[in-house]
Amino acid sequence: MLVLVAPGQGAQTPGFLTEWLDLPGVRGALEAWSDAVGLDLIRYGTEADAEEIRDTAVAQPLLVAAGLASAHLLFDDPADLRGKVGAVAGHSVGEFTAASLAGVLPREDALRLVRTRGLAMAEAAAVTETGMAALLGGDPAVTVPHLEKLGLTPANINGAGQIVAAGTKEQLAALEADKPEGVRKVVALKVAGAFHTHHMAPAVDTLAKAAEALAPGDPKLTCVSNKDGQAVAAGTEVLERLVGQVANPVRWDLCMETFKELGVTALIELCPGGTLTGLAKRALPGVKTLALKSPADRDAARELIAEQSA
Repeated sequence: MLVLVAPGQGAQTPGFLTEWLDLPGVRGALEAWSDAVGLDLIRYGTEADAEEIRDTAVAQPLLVAAGLASAHLLFDDPADLRGKVGAVAGHSVGEFTAASLAGVLPREDALRLVRTRGLAMAEAAAVTETGMAALLGGDPAVTVPHLEKLGLTPANINGAGQIVAAGTKEQLAALEADKPEGVRKVVALKVAGAFHTHHMAPAVDTLAKAAEALAPGDPKLTCVSNKDGQAVAAGTEVLERLVGQVANPVRWDLCMETFKELGVTALIELCPGGTLTGLAKRALPGVKTLALKSPADRDAARELIAEQSA
């Protein structure tokens, strides 16, 4: 069974969309989506520097647009995707990409909602200086209580020995000075705030109001949720979870457990790929993985899709 996954914030790098613009339909799609969200996605994906695309209000729609565009290049049409993919999931904002691919939200609706999400989260992040840091190594049973002792939230429990802590700059500095037993390294992430924590609570209300205007469809393939790793069958519940996850931890470890239970044999990570395939290689041994890092990976991805569909 093939699983299609979409990365979250921090995966973007300056110029990462440049090569993709030469492929059929990509420029036109990005131009249309730029008009829909009021943001020049092409400029931000090709010319903007690291600081500009670190901005939450920019990074979120940019990443969802990249995921949707790269998925379009792998399948002939949405029905083809839904016939060949067994399950979809996304990490944090990548869940919006996954929900759209599953048929829960049209692409333009997903992007507009993500733009609202990014703006609301940027506003919430401006209240207090906060951030996130990845902890490499360690035992979750030891790490999580240690983070809570420091006032930090285990915002992403990613599996494969990785937890992301979130909180104030002072709390993160205390973590650097007092790492949990077994943690080899603490790496600051290129994000603008303490996402998936109580610091983002104001953004939940904004997003909930925006979501009221949408009419979600039920997923046309298995849609695995960050909240608890469960497959969600109702479009209304998918949308409700998308709203709530802004201020709640991402349980990517449980998503990968569900992939395993579903019988995953291959996993493809949409553009800009790399992070989630890295986790899968450690947590899902024996599963074939492929990350769409550039258009050069497209042919190998299509071959893997054909192999899994045979």
